[in-house]
Amino acid sequence: MALTNVFVTVGTTKFDGLIFEITQETALKALEAKNCKKLIIQVGKGVIPEVQYQSKLEIEFYRFKDSIEDDIKQSDLVISHAGAGSCLNVLQAGKHLLVVVNERLMDNHQIELAERLAEEKYSFFTTVSSLINFLEGEINFDKIESYPPGQTGKFVEFIDTVMGFVER
Repeated sequence: MALTNVFVTVGTTKFDGLIFEITQETALKALEAKNCKKLIIQVGKGVIPEVQYQSKLEIEFYRFKDSIEDDIKQSDLVISHAGAGSCLNVLQAGKHLLVVVNERLMDNHQIELAERLAEEKYSFFTTVSSLINFLEGEINFDKIESYPPGQTGKFVEFIDTVMGFVER
């Protein structure tokens, strides 16, 4: 499957590690090799980097929009921080999701969420340090299950379980 349009989101947070990694030459070349034509990056409160590599990709940056729904709908792959709201929006839109965990956060419940979504086969999961390896490898979308529509309540239960508010 070609990744013609890729959308990266960090939500309302600052996750410069992800933004800088996805704009490195190696990452951009990996996306080009998968026929990516457009890369939209929502940087939140983070830095908008200067891209050194003269990529063939159309690259667009922005901080915030009233809604990122259109960017999600137009994407073939969404690369997202492990925020529960962002993950749920992508899954409900029926889009392929790669969750990237911010390893620098203390008491990082994002890892638990990302691991569990991957375990349930709803998304892929990686870290910033492994992102380029993921992009360079074969991305097998056949291994991903569609998230059942209208399951917001189950997602909340899922989050409660991951966070330890209820037992599994």
